[in-house]
Amino acid sequence: MTLLCLGNIMPVLVTGASGFIGAHVVLELLSRGMKVRAMVRDEGLSVMFPESELLEIVKADLFDVDSLKNAVEGCDDVIHCAAALHIGAKNVEAEVVDPSIIGVENLCSVMGDVKRIIHTSSVAAIRSSKFENGKIFTNSDWCEDATADYNAYGFAKAGAEKIMRSWAEGRDLRLVTIHPSIVFGPILHSRHTNGSMSYLKHFVKGPPFVLDIHINFVDVRDVAKAHVNALDMGKDRERYIIHKKGMWMKEIGAELNSKLPKKYATRKLPRLFAYILAVFHPKISVKRLKGTLGTYVDYDVGGAFEALSLPNYSVEDTLVDSVNSIQAQD
Repeated sequence: MTLLCLGNIMPVLVTGASGFIGAHVVLELLSRGMKVRAMVRDEGLSVMFPESELLEIVKADLFDVDSLKNAVEGCDDVIHCAAALHIGAKNVEAEVVDPSIIGVENLCSVMGDVKRIIHTSSVAAIRSSKFENGKIFTNSDWCEDATADYNAYGFAKAGAEKIMRSWAEGRDLRLVTIHPSIVFGPILHSRHTNGSMSYLKHFVKGPPFVLDIHINFVDVRDVAKAHVNALDMGKDRERYIIHKKGMWMKEIGAELNSKLPKKYATRKLPRLFAYILAVFHPKISVKRLKGTLGTYVDYDVGGAFEALSLPNYSVEDTLVDSVNSIQAQD
């Protein structure tokens, strides 16, 4: 099966184009000679993209239906990457839930003529909030027990996906959802360290210890290719988990130490001190830590990497390229 490449007459709309995943999706499309309409809220962030005759920047907001109509007009293909950052959100309803739920409702209302939709979901829409330690989740699982008060991100992601799938039912279009685990990889702008990459930013700029946290991650370059390839590869209406590996934070530090000259944290902070830290930390809560410290899950990706013909970046390349890109911002 050949990869989607040259020759699209109409541009592919990428929502959330200035985000970590969205920006890499834009670059992936451009690398194939495809026309791209990059939807952003702040046009100043377009500096992260190369100048190209194939690239059009459009300012729009998921809460502004008229701006969405303008963004979607003339596009057969939509890659919906726009999502709210959930780490450290102070008002989860306004900052996490509404952009996902209301945002996807508004987007669906203007996509009547769209033929192919790739929706960025997350393993958060798959993993339940409460789980047996060591549980392996598959793409048939749904996060059904999340609420806006507990696991708002899972609640928002699962809810948005259900809205999109319900809207698409019975329509003559292609819909594929991509479910990445935590996304690492080279950042394209300093703002990209505020989300999932904050875990690796900890090793570069944080204290000399790590929490007893298990992180499931994947390379953003695999995730970007998954979105683009899913336009014409894989099964319609499928949910693809894009996940590489799970590692404890101390293992990530050790891996970085084995590949880079600088020494990175590997000493695990005792549980009691972790809870004390959470009391004063703006982005960590004691409630969240209690369900996270010392626990882990995994994901069965099935044949996702083969179905979407992904390069499958190595753990070494992902971690090293991530850290090097963060340090390059200094």
